[in-house]
Amino acid sequence: MGADGSKNSKQPLQPMEGSRYSRWRGFLSTVVVSFSARLCRLYPLRVHSRQMILGTEVPEPDQMPDHEKVRNGEWSLPDLTTMFLPEFPHRNGREHDYFQVLGYIAKGSFGPIIKVKDKQKQNIYAVKVIPKSEVIRLGVVDQSKEEVIVQRQVRHPFVHELQDCWQTQHHLYIMCDYCSTGDLYTYWVMIGQFGEDEVKVFAAELGSALGFLHDIGIIHRDVKMENVLLTDQGHLRLADFGLSRRLERGGRAFTICGTIQYMAPEVLSGGPYSHAADWWSLGILLFALATGKFPVSPEDDHSNMLKKVRCFHYDMPTSFSPPFALLLTELLCKDPSQRLRSLQRFECQTFFRGIPFDSHLLQKNPVESILELRKRPDRAAQAGRGLTPEPFPQFDSDFLIDSTFSASSDTSPTWVKSELLETLIQTSIPHGNVPQREVFV
Repeated sequence: MGADGSKNSKQPLQPMEGSRYSRWRGFLSTVVVSFSARLCRLYPLRVHSRQMILGTEVPEPDQMPDHEKVRNGEWSLPDLTTMFLPEFPHRNGREHDYFQVLGYIAKGSFGPIIKVKDKQKQNIYAVKVIPKSEVIRLGVVDQSKEEVIVQRQVRHPFVHELQDCWQTQHHLYIMCDYCSTGDLYTYWVMIGQFGEDEVKVFAAELGSALGFLHDIGIIHRDVKMENVLLTDQGHLRLADFGLSRRLERGGRAFTICGTIQYMAPEVLSGGPYSHAADWWSLGILLFALATGKFPVSPEDDHSNMLKKVRCFHYDMPTSFSPPFALLLTELLCKDPSQRLRSLQRFECQTFFRGIPFDSHLLQKNPVESILELRKRPDRAAQAGRGLTPEPFPQFDSDFLIDSTFSASSDTSPTWVKSELLETLIQTSIPHGNVPQREVFV
């Protein structure tokens, strides 16, 4: 999670009536429902098996609490709490540290990602706020727990780090480091395309992160520019483990998920697929960074996208150096068994000659192009994707010290306890980096 950053909106929230977010929710709901309907016809057996992501079985619908009763507070607190234990410890707002809410960062998968300051530690964090009612309605209880299980295992210089997670009566909270520079997508849009020297550093850092994740039995499944955050020196942090799962070497997955223009052909076809799918997504990302466009334009339907991917020959631009073209050719191999799919093979590419695969050495020098772009006066507008934040209405006055707060500014913050974050869900704004062609079954 980072400033102006990137989070998918796999499923929208119930908005306040008449808000700008309501229009976005209608659009996104149409997209998700359209995909789900098509996929149900094409893959009736797999669509039912959402629990394949998680390795554990999701309760049948008649065994799950009614999400409207959860939303209205009619479901008992002990049951709602137990459902998300032990991954999300229960905390009472009166027992938790105070946070200073500084503003919106982005529209997350199920709710807002907000910028907060820990009053005791004086550290700034990004907090993803997730309503339990939506998690239950979508049948992704185990998926939400899997996200934090995975992130707790991950400690790597190029992976975004989990700091804490907890639950209150109605919501889940996932707190991560705050990356003030933003996401890679913002800077790609600003610059148009990066040179090979910069792409080389980005590739080495992301390849190191993927190699580490795969070695410890994790597949990310949503590698894209919006999920790559940047440090103050312009170096990368792979973020957002909302679609990740534990998958040991040799394991196979079948769920069609991710962002469609980054999805490997074996994922688009419904599997089986493995960690090799992440390396394909990395190839797409690097191609786009260096050219300013995706090798295949995205389609609204995953089956049409699959046809385009299978038929496209990925002719490399003549402006690419031979080593870079070779790297992309090996990453974008349509046969996953022949694809470059290991860090060892990745490091041996001639494209990386002279590049040390050591986190300290890779980060020794700042990425100058990112630092220059960060100074541009239009950066904030680019990061906002043209959308204007709206203020938080309807705060819980019992926990307020100062009720004057606007989400568009850090100048008049409000001191709140964690329970106050409960009031933020219905006020989340859409963020321009919401992927418009994202599939989740």
